[in-house]
Amino acid sequence: MKARYRQVMEHLYLACIVISAAAVVVMTAIIPYGVVMRYLLMSPKGWPEPLSILLMIVFTFIGGAGVYRAQVHIRINALLDIVKPQARAKMLLISDAIMVLACLFMLWYGAILVRTTWAQSIAEFPGLSVGLTYLPIPVSGLVTLLFVVEYLWIGPPPATSIIYQDQPQSE
Repeated sequence: MKARYRQVMEHLYLACIVISAAAVVVMTAIIPYGVVMRYLLMSPKGWPEPLSILLMIVFTFIGGAGVYRAQVHIRINALLDIVKPQARAKMLLISDAIMVLACLFMLWYGAILVRTTWAQSIAEFPGLSVGLTYLPIPVSGLVTLLFVVEYLWIGPPPATSIIYQDQPQSE
């Protein structure tokens, strides 16, 4: 069961990274398009800026779940580095418990936000629900929670994980 869960988390991690990378690539393409249309061709478009904001939401929340699993998020290890191993283990357990609470908060209140705003539409994209644009919040809460469960139940990803495939090779 643990091996299957680990395999699912590996695929979920890859999906997070691909989705967030795609969001950055599209955002990087449409921002210059908007600038060119506005300042060079004098034909401003209303959709590049709001779309880039929506893509940034996807990048931030979905990518954030991925970087949590890879343990490359911003954190300060100074305090962890100076305490004894037993205290360090307790501190890490407390931080995992806080992370579970944060994930549950994002999942619960994000779902409420999505449900509350589902019937509203975005001015620049009349067919797009505001609730849909907030969907990355509860989704990332759920995905990050699954990654926290993986760490607590199974431990960190193994050295064979896709997470470590871009590491420099030693000679």
